[in-house]
Amino acid sequence: MERLGLAPEPIVPLDPDWPKMSLEQTKALLTAPGAKFEMETIDIRGVPTRVWKNAPPSLRILAQMVRAYGAREFTIYEKERVTFEANYRATAQIAHKLVEMGVKKGDRVALAMRNLPEWPAIFFAAVSIGAIMVPLNAWWTGGELEYAMKDSGAKVLFVDGERHERLKQCYDQLPGLERVVVSRAKGVLEAPAIALESLIGETGGWGELEDIGFPDAEIAPDDDATIFYTSGTTGSPKGALGTHRNFVTNIMSSAYVAARTMLRRGEIPPATPEPKVMLLVIPLFHVTACSAAMMGAVASGSTLVFMRKWEPELAMEIIQREKVNATGGVPTIAWQLLEHPARADYDLSSLETIAYGGAPSAPELVKRIYEEFGALPGNGWGMTETTATVTTHSGEDYLSRPTSAGPPVAAADLKIMSVEGDRELPLGEVGELWARGPMIVKGYWNKPEATAATFVDGWVRTGDLARLDEDGFLYVVDRAKDMIIRGGENIYSSEVEDVLYAHPAVTDCALVGMPHRTLGEEPVAVVHLAPGASATEAELQDWVRARLAGFKVPVQVRFASDVLPRNANGKILKTELRALFAGEAAA
Repeated sequence: MERLGLAPEPIVPLDPDWPKMSLEQTKALLTAPGAKFEMETIDIRGVPTRVWKNAPPSLRILAQMVRAYGAREFTIYEKERVTFEANYRATAQIAHKLVEMGVKKGDRVALAMRNLPEWPAIFFAAVSIGAIMVPLNAWWTGGELEYAMKDSGAKVLFVDGERHERLKQCYDQLPGLERVVVSRAKGVLEAPAIALESLIGETGGWGELEDIGFPDAEIAPDDDATIFYTSGTTGSPKGALGTHRNFVTNIMSSAYVAARTMLRRGEIPPATPEPKVMLLVIPLFHVTACSAAMMGAVASGSTLVFMRKWEPELAMEIIQREKVNATGGVPTIAWQLLEHPARADYDLSSLETIAYGGAPSAPELVKRIYEEFGALPGNGWGMTETTATVTTHSGEDYLSRPTSAGPPVAAADLKIMSVEGDRELPLGEVGELWARGPMIVKGYWNKPEATAATFVDGWVRTGDLARLDEDGFLYVVDRAKDMIIRGGENIYSSEVEDVLYAHPAVTDCALVGMPHRTLGEEPVAVVHLAPGASATEAELQDWVRARLAGFKVPVQVRFASDVLPRNANGKILKTELRALFAGEAAA
C-alpha cells in the first residue's frame, strides 16, 4: 500500500501555547473513575467492548427525560413551534396508539417523511415501546420504498402526504402492512390509511393533549431499535440493525468531543451542556441527522429548526431570525452560504459551528469558515453501520489538520488492514479502515452472508481506504471501490479532488475512473464553478499537474452547471457522473 505524506501545516495561525493538553491527557482526565465520561468494559454479543458508563440505558429513558426541558422549544418548522413538553405528550399518545394497533416489541414500524415536527415524536414513540423503527429515504421512488417495506416487514407505516401519494398504489403489494398513518394528507384517505391528526391533532395543540405517560415496556440497552438503510451509491440498500446502545453512545461521544476541544484550548467544560439552536438541513432518515444531530439536541435541550427544502438565502433568513448557533450537513451547504451574493445582507454572527460530513472538503473551506464567519468548522467520520460518529474533528484540531477526519472518540478503536483483511498495516500506510466500539450495529437485517463479510469479531470493515498518523488522527483517502488504478499506479480520488477544490474557481468536484484499453483506467473530473468564476479544462489540468504527479492529472474535465448529484446523505453519485464520459469510453 502507498504511504501518503503528512498533513499540511495549519491553515490559520494558532495560539502558540495551543494545545494546553495532549489528546492522551484529555482522555485520561475525562474518562477517569467517577468522571462524566468514565468507561467500562462489558460483553456485547460475545465481544468485550468499552462503553460509556453513564450513557442513558435506552431511547425510552431519553424520550422521558426531555420533559425536564418543559416550555423550551424543541422543533421549529416554518410557523410551527413545538416545545419539549408538547413533543413529550404527542410521543406518549402515539406510543399508546401503536399498542392499540397491536404493535409489540420487535415489530417494525416504518417512517417515510420529510423533516417535520412529527418525525421525532413518531420515532421516539415506536422505540419507547420496543418496536424497531425503520426510517425510509423520503427521496426514494415508490418502487424503492416498496422494496424497503417488504425487506423490513413493517407492520405500520407513517408517511406524509407526499409519500402517501407516491406509495398508495403499493399498499396492496405489502401483505404484512396493517395500518398506514398519514400526516398532512392532501385529500380523502381510504383504508388502510388514517390521518395522524385524528390521533394527536395538529402540532399547535400538542401541548393540550392528555398527560397519559408512556405505555409499560422493558427495554435493555442492546435490544433492537432501528433499521436504517445504507445510502450506498451502488446496489440495493441493506438494512443496518441498530440498538438502543448505539444511539445513546452517540450522545456521550458528541459531548466528549466538545469537552476534549475545550480542554485542549485550556478552558473548563461546563457541568451541563448549553442548549443551542441548530438549523438541521440533513434528512432525519439518515443516521447523521437522527443520531449525530437529533440525539444530542434532545439530550441537551437544544432547538432543531427544519427547512422544507434547502435554499441558501432562506437559510440565512432563518439563521438571522432564530439566532442559529450551528448548521451544516455537507460541504456544498457551507460553500453556498459563503459565496451567496446576498450574504452581507444578513446577520449571521450567531453562528458558532458549521459542521459537515458525507463528502470530502477542501482545506480552503475550513479556512474560510473560520475567517469569514468567525465560526469553528467541524468534520468527522462515520457511516450507517456505525450509527454515525466514530471520529469527530473540531476547533483548533481541525484548523491544524484540515485534511483529517479527526481522532476516534475514547470508546472507539480504529485500525488499518490490508485490503485482503489478513494483516494490520504499519502506522502511516494506506489500507482498509476497520472500526469497533459500542456504536457498531448488530449487522444487516435478513442478510447473514453480508453481515458475516462486513462484521468481524466486533469490527466493521468499512470499505474506506485510510491511514492513521502518529497521534491517531484519521485520514480517509478514498472509497475502496473509487480508487483508480492507472497503469498499475494507485490514484486516490480525494487527493486529486482536494487539489481541485483549492482552485479559487472550483466549489464542487469529483474524480472518477473510466476504462482504458491499455492502462486499465484513466482519471476524469467533473467540476462546478463558483458563481461568476471561470476556468478552462487546460487551466485546471495545469493546476493539478503543478501539484501532483503527472499520472494523477485528469485526462478530461467536464463542467457541471449545478452542484454535483448526491444522495440524501451527501455522497456524490459517481455512477451518474461516469455517464458523462460513456461515449468517449465506448469509442
